[in-house]
Amino acid sequence: MRHVLGIGEIGLERAEAILALVPRMAEVRSRSVPKVAALRGRTVAMLFLEDSTRTRLSFDAAARALSADTMTFTASTSSMKKGESLRDTVETISALGPNALVVRHRTSGVPWQVAAWTEAAVVNAGDGAHEHPTQALLDAHTIREALATESLSGVRVGIVGDIRHSRVARSNVRLLRMLGASVVLVAPSPLQPPGVEGWGVDASSSLDDVIGGLDVLYLLRVQAERITGGAAPDAGEYARRFGLDHARVRRLRPGAIVMHPGPVNPGVESSVDLSRLPQSVVGRQVANGVPVRMAVLLDALAGAGAGMEEE
Repeated sequence: MRHVLGIGEIGLERAEAILALVPRMAEVRSRSVPKVAALRGRTVAMLFLEDSTRTRLSFDAAARALSADTMTFTASTSSMKKGESLRDTVETISALGPNALVVRHRTSGVPWQVAAWTEAAVVNAGDGAHEHPTQALLDAHTIREALATESLSGVRVGIVGDIRHSRVARSNVRLLRMLGASVVLVAPSPLQPPGVEGWGVDASSSLDDVIGGLDVLYLLRVQAERITGGAAPDAGEYARRFGLDHARVRRLRPGAIVMHPGPVNPGVESSVDLSRLPQSVVGRQVANGVPVRMAVLLDALAGAGAGMEEE
């Protein structure tokens, strides 16, 4: 059993091994019976202590497609409402014998703490403004798939928006650079992360200056709930300077794609309906969440050589 905590810990070799499993997982999903016995007898516990729709549902679907049993922890109906500590909760759940804990928490670093309190493999499903490694893996797979390339060398990715508070941006920068892509972070200065000069990326405060040179335009949500001290940008001004509109769509280079991890703030990061934009692969990102997370769970719990016969 191996933890999946952050992109740095996963490393290039293991990330490539996980990505190599994804086509097999997608093939399973396309079968008339979209289920295999690879994780039969294993149990995956979902410990989601922050709201989630896409990530939680895709992890649940991924575990079930591999024939794992699942347990779902809900904080609002748990003993945490009575004052039980996170450590007590983790140790209680661990005593029930799960093989993996999928952890999402609003505080950075919690999955690493959890890994010290359990014998189960811990999968980080998003921790605060820190990391979201499985989102980065599904994004890398989606880019390769959409651009029809195995190598991201020479691919230019522009990540636009609230970089400072984005775990998606942090994990994507680490993985995309590891895979050979170049990255430019585009945001107003209050939404650029501190120490960005050490990230090995370019930074810009003008989307119009960079949009024509991008292969991938990755839009991020402005996370108003995480912004303190009056630093939240005016929505109208932000949309004017950094939002995707029809004029900017026309400036995209041929073959470029548009991405967004969701949920979208309509009229803020895009005034264009991304569900109808030909360059958008947002729907593909959502769909790829299940096979990628199947690959992550298989790698963590059984390895690439696990049986893939139908259930």
